[in-house]
Amino acid sequence: MSNITIHQVLATLEEFAPKSLSESWDNTGLLVEPYTPRNIKKILLTNDLTEDVALEADNQDCEMIISYHPPIFAPMKSVKQSAWKERIVSFLLEKRIFLYSPHTSWDAVQGGVNDWLASAFPVGKSAPIIPGVDPKTGSGRFLRLEKSISVSNAVTRVKELTGLQYVRLALARSKAMNEETLQTIALCAGSGASVLKNVSADLFLTGEMLHHDVLDATQKGISVILTNHSDSERGFLKDFSTCLQNELSNNVEVIVSKCDKDPLTTV
Repeated sequence: MSNITIHQVLATLEEFAPKSLSESWDNTGLLVEPYTPRNIKKILLTNDLTEDVALEADNQDCEMIISYHPPIFAPMKSVKQSAWKERIVSFLLEKRIFLYSPHTSWDAVQGGVNDWLASAFPVGKSAPIIPGVDPKTGSGRFLRLEKSISVSNAVTRVKELTGLQYVRLALARSKAMNEETLQTIALCAGSGASVLKNVSADLFLTGEMLHHDVLDATQKGISVILTNHSDSERGFLKDFSTCLQNELSNNVEVIVSKCDKDPLTTV
């Protein structure tokens, strides 16, 4: 493999999902840039950047981390060892590891995280719930299925796509698990309540919702599947790793973190 510059990697990432697609409140793009740059031979993809993932990147000799969730949101007043996020920034600078975070730009783009989540189902038509300037991009996805499926079948499909053994299900009032009544699905990776609010569909699929939002949906005849926040997103990284490596002409090795996992598990 030949080395390429950080600017070449950034150009490829921006071509896939321009930063302009990010929500205004988000903090996306290149977040950590070492003073002395180096070319990129290996990139680590992760959903969340924890200290364990940062150590993994260093142990794997990665020059760059792409963390779907930006670990830096609130302004940092210092970079000291007393706080874990500050320790990560300090570590990355010392090890000369670049950090890039795409977050909502990957949610909005066609072929991104929400479209990956939608691929669990027999989709007839798909459109963003909240369209962007380009109507093919935007927040969430509203799906009309090619054929009706049951809630039980939807659960199975979500488990197969995400690799999860368990999901949480709230069955709509007066609905049965095995009746093939699902014709429309509204989904949003991560925390989707604000996007799904006031949407009329047979099923909501997202990572997490508040109790009262779930209760409101079920009383309106909408079933809800919850996966845990990052478990609705993480599986996209495996597909994207192959895509990115190909787009970089196999001049860079792109790997997915083995340490990264949702902090919540069902026990």
